[in-house]
Amino acid sequence: MLKTVLAHPLTRGKDIDDSDTTGLRREIIASKPFLRRLYADWYSRIAAALPDVTGAVVELGSGAGFAREFVPEVIRSEVFACPEIDVVADGRQLPFGSRSLRAILMTDVFHHIPDAERFLREAERCLVEGGRIIMWEPWVTPWSRLVYGRLHHEPFEPSALSWGFPASGPLSGANVALPWIVFDRDRERLQREHPKLRLLAIHPAMPIRYLLSGGVSLRSLVPGWSYSAIAGLESLCTPWMRQLAMFAFIVVEKSVCRSREG
Repeated sequence: MLKTVLAHPLTRGKDIDDSDTTGLRREIIASKPFLRRLYADWYSRIAAALPDVTGAVVELGSGAGFAREFVPEVIRSEVFACPEIDVVADGRQLPFGSRSLRAILMTDVFHHIPDAERFLREAERCLVEGGRIIMWEPWVTPWSRLVYGRLHHEPFEPSALSWGFPASGPLSGANVALPWIVFDRDRERLQREHPKLRLLAIHPAMPIRYLLSGGVSLRSLVPGWSYSAIAGLESLCTPWMRQLAMFAFIVVEKSVCRSREG
């Protein structure tokens, strides 16, 4: 009932896997000042983490976003044809040459890839040494378990044993807990099976900002002018982010030899 009342009028009743819905979501982000500033913060953090190596920069799942304002050289990609992208690309079979990329960027995309193992192999193949996977993704904490488990429309399975899920639609298929499973819960497996992929950073963050923004499917719950105040309030919660965060900023680097985080 609550989701129906708060549903954004542009996408209410639309098929989430329709490429037209992605275009409408771009309009939603542009029309919601609070949400647009949140995305700007995400992109700023991503841009600051780009490695100083040679190669192309690719964003997966670019459809609704505006990463190019922060990374002008980025190659924008999506899993289906839609406006303002440069290439159609599936994370499980990247259409790029071996050792050709300096970075793979994602915002809210990794948890939609049905086979994370295949993506990691592809990323390892395509990245140059010192290249990075840089992403913002949902994260599992006591607070986010409540939100994602009860209020979110996407599947949330933190107890899943697999690093994948049955493929369905490109956006409807998901496990919101997948980034946490791969990069935290199963970190030893990640290091064992992908010794060249080194976790540089995992920073849990944003316990309420995205929720209050309404994201790309709901109306905003707060006005745009409140963004700085709410971001400041969140910063006071920094010591408790492992209990409160809903998202995490994750950086993975391709190195020459295995090394442990930290």
